Amino acid sequence: MPNSEIKQIFQDSVLVAKIKERLPKLFRIAEIENSRAGKIGMEVGFTREKIIAALLIHKFGAKKVDTNIPATEKEIDVILDGKGLSIKTITEKGGIKAVWTVDAQSSKDFLKEYKPKCDIILVQTWWGKDKDSFFYMPLSVQMEVIKKVGTKGYLNLPKEGTNPRGIEFSKLAMEMMLNHKDTLKIRINWIKEEQPYDVYKRWVKYWE
Repeated sequence: MPNSEIKQIFQDSVLVAKIKERLPKLFRIAEIENSRAGKIGMEVGFTREKIIAALLIHKFGAKKVDTNIPATEKEIDVILDGKGLSIKTITEKGGIKAVWTVDAQSSKDFLKEYKPKCDIILVQTWWGKDKDSFFYMPLSVQMEVIKKVGTKGYLNLPKEGTNPRGIEFSKLAMEMMLNHKDTLKIRINWIKEEQPYDVYKRWVKYWE
């Protein structure tokens, strides 16, 4: 069953309108802050995650949102009102990490023990397109899909000798979850506004 707290986001018409309007702008700032010589670094994902966590704090208050999660925690990014939540962000159809791991052997060990343990908020960036982009996939949806396709059909293991830095959800599993009747979604028009933004300005202020 969907988390009643998170469902409130999708039922709040004012907040939904705010997400539609502001998320592209905030994610564009995240790209600018994490770019060097025109290339966006992998750390952009952490900034995007903070943007979504800030949305949860805005909606539910700081007392209900715990962002102080140990680095050893593989799946949970925030705890909302006592319940774990994973935040994932990707650009278009990029692979979606189920978990970050360091090598093929630890991936195999993870696969043996794996089962979903928390709800997921997924945001897909689609610059220049108007598409379903902000998703909430309840734990119940994940459990239903993994039961249908099995763990090996649910996850893609990295190949030996490569360094992909994580295990991804399979394309089939992700399509099944995104299209599930219990998955909630918000459509966003991803207009890329080239806004002036000085990445050093706030740091310069601290030196004044």
